[in-house]
Amino acid sequence: MFFRLISRLSMAALFVAAAFPVFSQVAPAAREGGLPLVVGVGISDFSTDFGPSSRWRMEGISAWVDYYPTQLPTFLRGLGLEFIGHDINYGRPAALPRMRQDTGEGGAIYTWRHFHNFRPYAKYVAGIGSIDFPAYGMYDHDTRSVMSPGGGAEYRVLRNIWVRGDYEYQTWGLLWGSPHHLTPNGFTIGASYDFKGAQRH
Repeated sequence: MFFRLISRLSMAALFVAAAFPVFSQVAPAAREGGLPLVVGVGISDFSTDFGPSSRWRMEGISAWVDYYPTQLPTFLRGLGLEFIGHDINYGRPAALPRMRQDTGEGGAIYTWRHFHNFRPYAKYVAGIGSIDFPAYGMYDHDTRSVMSPGGGAEYRVLRNIWVRGDYEYQTWGLLWGSPHHLTPNGFTIGASYDFKGAQRH
Protein backbone atom coordinates (compact mmCIF):
# COMPACT_ATOMS: atom_id res chain seq x y z
CA MET A 1 0.00 0.00 0.00
CA PHE A 2 2.83 2.40 0.93
CA PHE A 3 4.69 1.82 -2.33
CA ARG A 4 1.48 2.38 -4.33
CA LEU A 5 0.99 5.63 -2.41
CA ILE A 6 4.55 6.78 -3.11
CA SER A 7 4.12 5.90 -6.79
CA ARG A 8 0.97 8.00 -6.99
CA LEU A 9 2.59 10.90 -5.17
CA SER A 10 5.61 10.67 -7.46
CA MET A 11 3.36 10.80 -10.50
CA ALA A 12 1.50 13.79 -9.04
CA ALA A 13 4.79 15.56 -8.30
CA LEU A 14 6.01 14.93 -11.86
CA PHE A 15 2.74 16.25 -13.26
CA VAL A 16 2.95 19.36 -11.11
CA ALA A 17 6.60 19.92 -12.03
CA ALA A 18 5.77 19.57 -15.72
CA ALA A 19 2.72 21.83 -15.50
CA PHE A 20 4.32 24.54 -13.37
CA PRO A 21 6.22 26.27 -16.22
CA VAL A 22 3.02 26.42 -18.27
CA PHE A 23 1.14 28.10 -15.43
CA SER A 24 3.97 30.53 -14.80
CA GLN A 25 3.83 31.75 -18.43
CA VAL A 26 0.20 32.85 -18.15
CA ALA A 27 -0.15 36.33 -16.69
CA PRO A 28 -3.31 35.78 -14.54
CA ALA A 29 -1.87 32.64 -12.91
CA ALA A 30 1.38 34.45 -12.18
CA ARG A 31 -0.50 37.22 -10.41
CA GLU A 32 -2.32 34.66 -8.27
CA GLY A 33 1.04 33.37 -7.05
CA GLY A 34 1.32 29.83 -8.43
CA LEU A 35 -0.37 26.56 -7.66
CA PRO A 36 -2.41 26.27 -4.44
CA LEU A 37 -0.69 22.98 -3.58
CA VAL A 38 1.47 21.76 -0.69
CA VAL A 39 3.33 18.42 -0.91
CA GLY A 40 5.25 16.89 1.97
CA VAL A 41 6.86 13.84 3.54
CA GLY A 42 7.83 13.01 7.12
CA ILE A 43 8.78 10.51 9.80
CA SER A 44 6.03 9.34 12.16
CA ASP A 45 6.01 7.93 15.69
CA PHE A 46 2.71 6.29 16.64
CA SER A 47 1.25 4.43 19.58
CA THR A 48 -0.11 1.18 18.10
CA ASP A 49 -2.83 0.88 20.79
CA PHE A 50 -2.65 -2.88 20.22
CA GLY A 51 -1.87 -5.70 22.62
CA PRO A 52 -1.46 -5.70 26.41
CA SER A 53 0.69 -2.54 26.54
CA SER A 54 -0.69 0.79 25.40
CA ARG A 55 2.89 2.15 25.56
CA TRP A 56 4.13 0.20 22.54
CA ARG A 57 5.12 2.57 19.76
CA MET A 58 6.29 2.16 16.18
CA GLU A 59 7.75 4.41 13.52
CA GLY A 60 6.90 4.92 9.89
CA ILE A 61 6.83 7.18 6.87
CA SER A 62 4.03 9.60 6.00
CA ALA A 63 3.29 11.69 2.91
CA TRP A 64 0.63 14.33 2.26
CA VAL A 65 -0.81 16.62 -0.38
CA ASP A 66 -2.82 19.70 0.60
CA TYR A 67 -4.93 21.62 -1.92
CA TYR A 68 -6.26 25.12 -1.16
CA PRO A 69 -8.97 26.38 -3.58
CA THR A 70 -8.33 29.95 -4.70
CA GLN A 71 -11.94 30.96 -5.44
CA LEU A 72 -13.34 30.73 -1.90
CA PRO A 73 -14.97 33.70 -0.12
CA THR A 74 -12.63 35.72 2.10
CA PHE A 75 -14.01 34.26 5.36
CA LEU A 76 -13.21 30.73 4.10
CA ARG A 77 -9.61 31.42 3.06
CA GLY A 78 -7.38 28.83 4.62
CA LEU A 79 -9.87 26.00 4.05
CA GLY A 80 -8.51 23.16 1.95
CA LEU A 81 -8.35 19.44 1.30
CA GLU A 82 -5.69 17.13 2.70
CA PHE A 83 -4.78 13.68 1.40
CA ILE A 84 -2.38 11.79 3.68
CA GLY A 85 -0.92 8.31 3.91
CA HIS A 86 0.91 6.62 6.81
CA ASP A 87 3.00 3.45 6.71
CA ILE A 88 3.69 2.51 10.37
CA ASN A 89 5.96 -0.46 9.78
CA TYR A 90 9.24 -0.02 11.70
CA GLY A 91 10.49 -0.56 15.24
CA ARG A 92 8.08 -3.40 16.03
CA PRO A 93 7.92 -4.52 19.69
CA ALA A 94 9.20 -8.08 20.17
CA ALA A 95 5.71 -9.16 21.23
CA LEU A 96 4.18 -7.86 17.97
CA PRO A 97 6.39 -9.34 15.22
CA ARG A 98 3.82 -8.88 12.42
CA MET A 99 2.47 -5.49 13.41
CA ARG A 100 1.92 -3.00 10.59
CA GLN A 101 -0.61 -0.19 10.27
CA ASP A 102 -1.21 1.55 6.93
CA THR A 103 -3.74 4.31 6.34
CA GLY A 104 -4.84 6.41 3.39
CA GLU A 105 -7.14 9.32 4.27
CA GLY A 106 -8.58 12.51 2.90
CA GLY A 107 -10.62 15.36 4.32
CA ALA A 108 -10.74 18.99 5.39
CA ILE A 109 -7.86 21.12 6.66
CA TYR A 110 -8.05 24.70 7.87
CA THR A 111 -4.86 26.77 8.09
CA TRP A 112 -4.60 30.10 9.94
CA ARG A 113 -2.49 32.44 7.80
CA HIS A 114 -2.29 35.44 10.11
CA PHE A 115 1.43 34.98 10.68
CA HIS A 116 4.14 35.44 8.06
CA ASN A 117 6.33 32.39 8.78
CA PHE A 118 4.08 30.30 11.05
CA ARG A 119 0.92 28.38 10.06
CA PRO A 120 -1.09 26.49 12.70
CA TYR A 121 -3.80 24.22 11.31
CA ALA A 122 -6.58 21.81 12.29
CA LYS A 123 -7.88 18.92 10.18
CA TYR A 124 -10.36 16.09 10.04
CA VAL A 125 -9.64 13.25 7.62
CA ALA A 126 -11.17 9.82 7.00
CA GLY A 127 -10.28 6.83 4.88
CA ILE A 128 -9.13 3.22 4.96
CA GLY A 129 -6.80 1.49 7.42
CA SER A 130 -5.02 -1.82 6.94
CA ILE A 131 -3.53 -3.67 9.93
CA ASP A 132 -1.42 -6.83 10.25
CA PHE A 133 -1.00 -8.38 13.71
CA PRO A 134 -0.04 -11.65 15.45
CA ALA A 135 -2.47 -14.36 14.37
CA TYR A 136 -5.54 -15.30 16.35
CA GLY A 137 -6.10 -18.64 14.65
CA MET A 138 -6.45 -17.68 10.95
CA TYR A 139 -7.19 -14.04 11.77
CA ASP A 140 -4.09 -11.89 11.29
CA HIS A 141 -5.25 -8.99 9.09
CA ASP A 142 -8.11 -6.50 9.02
CA THR A 143 -9.16 -3.51 6.93
CA ARG A 144 -11.31 -0.81 8.46
CA SER A 145 -12.72 2.65 7.96
CA VAL A 146 -10.63 5.19 9.85
CA MET A 147 -11.56 8.66 11.10
CA SER A 148 -8.86 11.03 12.34
CA PRO A 149 -9.03 14.50 13.88
CA GLY A 150 -5.69 16.22 14.18
CA GLY A 151 -3.69 19.38 13.90
CA GLY A 152 -0.28 20.94 14.06
CA ALA A 153 1.80 23.76 12.67
CA GLU A 154 4.23 24.57 9.89
CA TYR A 155 7.19 26.95 10.07
CA ARG A 156 8.84 28.44 7.00
CA VAL A 157 12.59 27.75 6.71
CA LEU A 158 12.99 28.87 3.06
CA ARG A 159 10.74 30.61 0.52
CA ASN A 160 8.81 27.47 -0.44
CA ILE A 161 9.91 24.98 2.24
CA TRP A 162 8.14 24.55 5.57
CA VAL A 163 8.87 22.25 8.52
CA ARG A 164 5.73 20.52 9.79
CA GLY A 165 4.82 19.08 13.18
CA ASP A 166 1.56 17.08 13.03
CA TYR A 167 -0.57 15.14 15.51
CA GLU A 168 -3.28 12.68 14.47
CA TYR A 169 -5.73 10.63 16.59
CA GLN A 170 -7.10 7.69 14.59
CA THR A 171 -10.30 5.78 15.39
CA TRP A 172 -10.44 2.30 13.83
CA GLY A 173 -13.41 0.85 15.70
CA LEU A 174 -13.59 -2.50 17.49
CA LEU A 175 -11.53 -5.33 15.98
CA TRP A 176 -12.61 -8.92 16.56
CA GLY A 177 -11.16 -10.17 19.84
CA SER A 178 -10.05 -6.71 20.95
CA PRO A 179 -11.22 -5.49 24.38
CA HIS A 180 -11.49 -1.85 23.23
CA HIS A 181 -11.77 0.34 20.17
CA LEU A 182 -8.44 0.70 18.39
CA THR A 183 -7.17 4.29 18.53
CA PRO A 184 -3.59 4.60 17.23
CA ASN A 185 -2.25 8.11 17.56
CA GLY A 186 1.02 9.89 17.13
CA PHE A 187 3.23 12.60 15.77
CA THR A 188 4.81 13.30 12.40
CA ILE A 189 7.78 15.57 11.79
CA GLY A 190 8.54 16.44 8.18
CA ALA A 191 8.95 19.03 5.46
CA SER A 192 6.47 20.52 3.00
CA TYR A 193 6.99 22.25 -0.34
CA ASP A 194 4.46 25.02 -0.93
CA PHE A 195 4.10 25.82 -4.64
CA LYS A 196 2.66 29.26 -3.83
CA GLY A 197 5.70 30.13 -1.73
CA ALA A 198 5.82 33.54 -0.10
CA GLN A 199 2.86 34.73 -2.17
CA ARG A 200 0.31 32.59 -0.28
CA HIS A 201 -0.10 35.31 2.37
